[in-house]
Amino acid sequence: MLPSPSVARYQRKRLDTSPRKRILETLTRRSRLTNLGVFLISGICTISLLLNLSFWTFSTSRFTTLHHSLLSFATINRPSSYKSLNHLILVPCHSIWKGTDSWLEEKDWILESYQKGPGRVRAFYEHIARSSELANKDPHSLLVFSGGQTKPQSSTTEAESYLRLAQAANLLPGQSSETLISSRATTENYAMDSYQNLLFSIARFREFTGHFPSKITVVGYEFKQLRFTELHREALRWPKNKFDYIGVDPEHENESNALHGEQQNGYLPFTLDTYGCHSVLLNKRRQRNPHLRFHPYYTSSPELAALLDWCPGDAEGGKAFLFKGPLPWDRSTIARDS
Repeated sequence: MLPSPSVARYQRKRLDTSPRKRILETLTRRSRLTNLGVFLISGICTISLLLNLSFWTFSTSRFTTLHHSLLSFATINRPSSYKSLNHLILVPCHSIWKGTDSWLEEKDWILESYQKGPGRVRAFYEHIARSSELANKDPHSLLVFSGGQTKPQSSTTEAESYLRLAQAANLLPGQSSETLISSRATTENYAMDSYQNLLFSIARFREFTGHFPSKITVVGYEFKQLRFTELHREALRWPKNKFDYIGVDPEHENESNALHGEQQNGYLPFTLDTYGCHSVLLNKRRQRNPHLRFHPYYTSSPELAALLDWCPGDAEGGKAFLFKGPLPWDRSTIARDS
């Protein structure tokens, strides 16, 4: 006697015992809610939870950063007169004045051994005096002394000491005997070398005035002129016709020795490592940062963030490795501001 059709179907069903078939039967077994449905819903809920946690964490971090930035900017109240400032006068600092009654002698300064010699400290003063003279003649200028907290034996920055000396000598633009503070002179307190002197001072100008300069004048050693005009200016792609350099060297300085030292210790290293972010030049920055400081310009000059981070491959210099991104002082911007 043949089995009934229903029994035959049951027997055929039992014959198919593959693992794939058993899993499928388990997931699709009839119930109020199939096991497959439970699996799918659980998976969707898990993914949704993870996405929400990720979004919440990112949003909180972003909100915290934005909140802190807003709090920082809330303390800034720039006078309307700062809108007319467009000329950055930069003094790269080289040492720290101790703030004594004199600046004429080496004992009045914290000096490295190579900075000692006839006329060196007078050259520091002449840089201050010449730059202050320029700033007094140009009411649209901002005088910036640039130099970090480079000495382990002093918590003062090079820039602050230069500014105090300028105040004590009554040299600052708009300064009188009754008013020691000048509204057109400030400090940049984080630079550790000449490239950072230039870049960070531009960022400080932006931080101080709310906009970027359209002209730059550097007052420093004559033997360092090519380093600034040929290397640092080009590294920042600053227009050549909007950049001046005034050189003041120490009296009695041996010119050939000064130039040789500059070639070996400054110009050549920056030729090989344009942005100073590798080996020799990076180690110099580390040695000049005993107090472990870092700059605030990612926040106060966010337009420069990509440039501040720019570092080509290991010790690569030359125009082929210059920063290629947009800059606030691109030709069109400079022309408009001028």
